[in-house]
Amino acid sequence: MATQISPCCSSSTTTFSSSSLNQEPPFSSAKLFNFSTKSSTSRWAFKIHSRIDPKNHFNLKSSNGYPLNAVSLQDGAAEKPLAKELVLPEQTESNLSVTVVGASGDLAKKKIFPALFALFYEDCLPPNFIVFGYARTKMTDEELREMISRTLTCRIDKRENCGDKMEEFLQRCFYHSGQYDSEEHFAELDKKLKQKEEGKLSNRLFYLSIPPNIFVDVVRCASCKASSGNGWTRVIVEKPFGRDSESSGELTRSLKQYLAEDQIFRIDHYLGKELVENLSVLRFSNLVFEPLWSRNYIRNVQFIFSEDFGTEGRGGYFDNYGIIRDIMQNHLLQILALFAMETPVSLDAEDVRNEKVKVLRSMRKLRLEDVVIGQYKSQSKGGKTYLGYTEDPTVPNDSLTPTFAAAALFIDNARWDGVPFLMKAGKALNTRRAEIRVQFRHVPGNLYKRNFGMDMDKATNELVLRVQPDEAIYLKINNKVPGLGMRLDRSDLNLLYKTTYSKEISDAYERLLLDAIEGERRLFIRSDELDAAWSIFTPLLKELETKKISPELYPYGSRGPVGAHYLAAEYNVRWGDLAEDE
Repeated sequence: MATQISPCCSSSTTTFSSSSLNQEPPFSSAKLFNFSTKSSTSRWAFKIHSRIDPKNHFNLKSSNGYPLNAVSLQDGAAEKPLAKELVLPEQTESNLSVTVVGASGDLAKKKIFPALFALFYEDCLPPNFIVFGYARTKMTDEELREMISRTLTCRIDKRENCGDKMEEFLQRCFYHSGQYDSEEHFAELDKKLKQKEEGKLSNRLFYLSIPPNIFVDVVRCASCKASSGNGWTRVIVEKPFGRDSESSGELTRSLKQYLAEDQIFRIDHYLGKELVENLSVLRFSNLVFEPLWSRNYIRNVQFIFSEDFGTEGRGGYFDNYGIIRDIMQNHLLQILALFAMETPVSLDAEDVRNEKVKVLRSMRKLRLEDVVIGQYKSQSKGGKTYLGYTEDPTVPNDSLTPTFAAAALFIDNARWDGVPFLMKAGKALNTRRAEIRVQFRHVPGNLYKRNFGMDMDKATNELVLRVQPDEAIYLKINNKVPGLGMRLDRSDLNLLYKTTYSKEISDAYERLLLDAIEGERRLFIRSDELDAAWSIFTPLLKELETKKISPELYPYGSRGPVGAHYLAAEYNVRWGDLAEDE
């Protein structure tokens, strides 16, 4: 049955089959697949070596570790039980086309193309795949390849044939120059894609590495003129997803004029980081932690993000959003939802995302008194002068945009009632780090309290997940110092990834790109999840802007504004990272 999308095309009404916008995956169709396992010569185009046994032609595993239908609930299809082996008929081969829109930008050059090459290098992409760059910049295929080649690297633990693999990857990369709002130019892109696909079943992924104000134009043109006619079409959208509840809702409604919800992959690269992925494993697969994961044993939880550099010429973008929108409302809040959610029914994407939404809907709206904001000022250090935020030539001199924020959030449910969840994020601080710190309650009637003196915080157990740099998990415990006396010390039970695991940790973009290709949505943000997240921060953001609240100034390279320490003290909490710096 054809689906008519009238807003799509400017000149004449175009009719798209459901395969182009809301495609039932070919893998779930009995017409396209032979479910018999008898044929040993059948070929499966998505033979992904790093996640499957090479002897098994279809045993895909997504980042949740489960066998995966390559489109999982895609695209509007009901979930079906997975056959142990899905066999593709000989005459049907599929092709994967990844189009990076905004190919000449920094994100594409530094993250997306290198991530695609890393997936290719580790045999995680199907045999038939091509990569297209699309941007307004005039460029040839060779110029694109030259640009990409400067940022490609091979895995530390797998350097053999690196040059050959790079050359093979680059030969699969092509370029098309065009305007972002031109259906004609996207129709030309479609012709090039079809030439490279050579009549194979066409699966197309578009990565929008562009400013949010042109998302809708690109989606309109791509869905009308460059959507797959016989396979799936998916679109990865980068943050920011609006500036508040209203603009985010408008963006979602506009995208849904041309795409189904399950074709939209809203990416937050922090959800693809190794330690964030390990958060659920640590909690749900270790009996020692799950019983402690509640208000009964946890005193507070801290989510800390700091950078040791300022905007450095990117102030024009940053000034429009600020640290709360840029870091807190997405990265840190997403990690909080994963941390605090109830045990999902399964690791299926919808089950996990349902639990995250419940957490977000249980959270109190942020008020002005729950937050401290700051902005870095110039500082001379070691004979060098570091410019303040408003001294950046791309930032207005009278800007009140915060470069630092600390907030106390609360979840009003039975598990977390009364537990403060503290967030802190800032630029131009004394160190670079991202971590989760779980501070447990004091031991009731502690027999050794006299050994700790008046500062019982020294006796507090603390679980730390260091997301970056130097990924690690460590637990702070109290321990007797060897000797005849009774002297106690605080020690770490430490899992440092780089010393325990020889394999280099994959970049977050590699994991998320592979999940999008496979149709695994667990690490991507659903529209109702986005709505719930914005509802927590929007009232605060409007009040800050309406009342023109001035941020507290702090020196470049310091620990941030003093107000953040007073905020934590209100809840009888001390920031855990301060002890690390001492």
